[in-house]
Amino acid sequence: MGSEVKIARALVSVTNKTGVVEFARTLVDEFGVEIISTGGTAKAIEEAGVPVTPIEEFTGFPEMMDGRVKTLHPKVHGGLLARRDSEQHMAEAAEHGIKMIDLVCVNLYEFEKTVAKPDVTFADAIEHIDIGGPSMLRSAAKNNDSVTVVCDPNDYEKVIEEMRLHHGSTTLSTRRHLAAKVYATTAAYDTAISLWLNNYLNTNVPGSDSDSFDPPEEFTLHLTKVQDLRYGENPHQPAAVYQFGGDFAQMGASANPLVGATQIQGKPLSYNNLLDADAAWNAVREFDEPACVILKHQNPCGSAVAQDVTTAYDRAFACDPKSAFGGIIAVNREVPYELVEHFADKNKQFVEVLIAPSFTEAALDRLAKRTNLRVLATGGAEGHAKLEVRSVDGGMLVQCVDTVDEDPSEFICPTTRKPTDREMADLMFAWRVVKTVKSNAILVAKGQAGIGMGPGQPNRVDSARMACERAEEACERMGVPAEGFVAASDAFFPFRDNVDVLAEHGVTAIIQPGGSVRDDESIKACDDHGIAMIFTGTRHFRH
Repeated sequence: MGSEVKIARALVSVTNKTGVVEFARTLVDEFGVEIISTGGTAKAIEEAGVPVTPIEEFTGFPEMMDGRVKTLHPKVHGGLLARRDSEQHMAEAAEHGIKMIDLVCVNLYEFEKTVAKPDVTFADAIEHIDIGGPSMLRSAAKNNDSVTVVCDPNDYEKVIEEMRLHHGSTTLSTRRHLAAKVYATTAAYDTAISLWLNNYLNTNVPGSDSDSFDPPEEFTLHLTKVQDLRYGENPHQPAAVYQFGGDFAQMGASANPLVGATQIQGKPLSYNNLLDADAAWNAVREFDEPACVILKHQNPCGSAVAQDVTTAYDRAFACDPKSAFGGIIAVNREVPYELVEHFADKNKQFVEVLIAPSFTEAALDRLAKRTNLRVLATGGAEGHAKLEVRSVDGGMLVQCVDTVDEDPSEFICPTTRKPTDREMADLMFAWRVVKTVKSNAILVAKGQAGIGMGPGQPNRVDSARMACERAEEACERMGVPAEGFVAASDAFFPFRDNVDVLAEHGVTAIIQPGGSVRDDESIKACDDHGIAMIFTGTRHFRH
């Protein structure tokens, strides 16, 4: 059949009624289209004075079962699926009194909004699973050679303009583009239902573990583009940022995610900005006390906790002022004026992104003077995402997000000397930060500040040496003794040489997972040097 198909009859049934009356009126007034409609949509169209045929009159069958069954009828789906170029199809349609439907305008029950309500019941969620809507959309989209299908109110004007250009007809190209949008819509809808139901089973069914993740055989992601980026990691790489859609936002994302934060000011975020901001934001949320992480190229070059976030920033900046230039600042409390004054006026630090739960008005007034600085407010700092996904060639990796939630009472101290209370506080601080350092990772801390970092070296000895040398440089800058260090290692020591290097540089306590076949050698090395060592039993690689 030809590319252009004239629209004579339309079925309109929508939850989102934005623009639908105007759409129906134009179809009738300009093109003489017969409108068939259901329930509340029919009522809205009729009350606007637009002629409409109720669905029960069209099918000869009443709506029933609280509206669960109204469009699931051969006169609806036969009118959508019949091939106009098939003599057999058209003869069968005529025999059974089935009239052709040339346009379907349908959008779906708002399932995602329903299940996002904190007090939603299982029964209410189930009632908001649309059956007839997706069925009509899929039937119409399948027969796009003959049927125009509209699932997005933003497409109403596009369809009308094309009909004006083509004397009441639409083109095959338009119908196929609209059909493709339908299948993306129904796929996202089914994904939201699947994720919600799996989340419900994990959190509400007796015997389930809400913190567990049992990888399903199929795992569908629905991503909605937030914005195009100027480029990716490098200028020749096109890129965009997407937000998790469907119920994955509840099942897999955090309560205060980076994508979804309010950008208060500054230039658009770049691909690298987003990667670093994500790492910094995840790092600072490991702490209950006021904390600051300054991150550069995926590694925390400065980190500290204190009685307030301004002091935490001062201590984090002192860890490595050179690397802090051009970095990301993340804090887990509201940003006061004093913090902005310290980094902008006192330290004259160039900052790419500042991310925090919120900002005082005075802080925002001062930040406004740095018009290019990207300022992000998340609204809170509670909790981490549950799942993370990474792309690999040909697929995706999915895993639970790594957090430091070990119980210190279950740690083992296999060395003769035990850590002091001060050392233990520093060890726990270092253990939370080392998780965010690229493996092989060593972090040296003093006074609950990460003053030395050894990231991403092919062997752990080089990481240890690098971390210690940076810690000593930091102490020299700050005018404090280069002693009393503790060290954290994200994975076990394969040989005692790691301990020997740390001991040479004044480390007095170490925290690491343990689990090497040569743990005894590392324990002996600690005892030889008078070092206390803690085994956590948990590894925290970050590749």
